[in-house]
Amino acid sequence: MPELAVDVIDIDDPADPRVDDFRDLSSVDRRPDLPTLPGGRPGKALVVAEGVLVAQRMIASRFAPHAFLGVGKRLDELDTDLRSGALAGVPFYRATADVMAEVVGFHLNRGVLAVARRAPVLSVDAALESARSVVILEGVNDHENIGSIFRNAAGLGVDAVLFGAGCADPLYRRCVRVSMGHALLVPFAQFDEWPSGLDAVRDQGFRLVSLTPDPAAVTLADAVRTEKVGFLVGAEGPGLTASAMAATDVRARIPMSRGTDSLNVATAAAIAFYERVRSGTMEG
Repeated sequence: MPELAVDVIDIDDPADPRVDDFRDLSSVDRRPDLPTLPGGRPGKALVVAEGVLVAQRMIASRFAPHAFLGVGKRLDELDTDLRSGALAGVPFYRATADVMAEVVGFHLNRGVLAVARRAPVLSVDAALESARSVVILEGVNDHENIGSIFRNAAGLGVDAVLFGAGCADPLYRRCVRVSMGHALLVPFAQFDEWPSGLDAVRDQGFRLVSLTPDPAAVTLADAVRTEKVGFLVGAEGPGLTASAMAATDVRARIPMSRGTDSLNVATAAAIAFYERVRSGTMEG
């Protein structure tokens, strides 16, 4: 078995500048995952993975980690992953839980962090390559909802996540954590123009389905039986804008009961993804 590819470096001083990329993770104005700091100053725009599983998924992704910070137990748990030649020379800063807490700004139960620089942004065409099912977000600005949508997409066979106007940063630390690292693995892209950019998705053979509680809409089961589908979901409360829905091919609803008119956006998206799986149209 090959030796560890990473360089294990013990850190005893929380002020050590070598761990600055992990510093102040909970700070509203200094976090290393911020692309832009208050006042318009450029931030580090790093991608932060928390925990063994998410770090493993970062290692497997196009976001190559350039440093780790963790306790000895997590170093042992990542032993096999850290033998990859792709990590040759990458530092693993080993510290106690107390030292980590002082660096990070809070006690990190997961015991390990990995950081990476942002990979080049994918184009919409690149994200759609070989895709048959995609989800398209408009106005979804809650990081936990975005993370959940990525996790649902990974688990239910959705090939890409596309972002329209008004969405939060999918590489924010909380998004990556809630997605269990799938935000690093599921391809995603941002439309340059909205909603006119949807034409490029339709031109590649996708049927665009907007999810709405409108009782006049067709049921979801009737909307997904097509070779390629793009589900549009909107923000909690307002949902999709009229212009976004007008740019789609069909409006679909999830049948509801007991006076409930809608579901959490990540839950609604998961039901749509499952209905797509259940319909059998994702196969061959």
